[in-house]
Amino acid sequence: MPSFTKQAIVAALIQLLGERPLSKITVKDIVETCGINRNSFYYHFPDLPTLVETVLEDEADRMIAQHASLDNLEDCLTAAIDFAKNNKTAALHIFRSGSREAFDRYLDKICQYVVESYIDTVAKDISIQPRDKAIIVKFFKYELVGFILDWMNDGMRFDIDDEVKRICELFEGATQTAFERSVKQQASHAPFRQIEKNA
Repeated sequence: MPSFTKQAIVAALIQLLGERPLSKITVKDIVETCGINRNSFYYHFPDLPTLVETVLEDEADRMIAQHASLDNLEDCLTAAIDFAKNNKTAALHIFRSGSREAFDRYLDKICQYVVESYIDTVAKDISIQPRDKAIIVKFFKYELVGFILDWMNDGMRFDIDDEVKRICELFEGATQTAFERSVKQQASHAPFRQIEKNA
């Protein structure tokens, strides 16, 4: 469990990111915000970029723990945008900073998780080919990452909740269709594989 001081440092950074860009935040600002000394900061973090990465990793882990399973597309999309939606200014400041690479890793991790969790839940009783399942996960992850990046590049100006709802309406049943196609194609090729095996 993280120490109280570490939690206070993380909270201070998120608070300050809601007020100004990352480039305008210093270690001095953080220690003054949470009422600790510089040595306490450096005991937990070697520098600001590491602190930013920790904030994002902790957020990804929290989201994963909170959503043990996802059985519908809307929950899947909502979980992926949760941190950015609830901390818009802070998320944009990280996204537009020198820590963009850390943000991209965070986004990839949560999108991979939510899509895998959703696919695993929806396909649990379907004998889908492992290769097809991996391709479907990859496809939906790329779609989700691209959707979120587009929203953030636009400065989070469009109503993402409304678009999430519409995406779910338009693509309802799309994953099931892909699963069924995989199973059907696997079944139609089965006799040929059996002949080749016996030859």
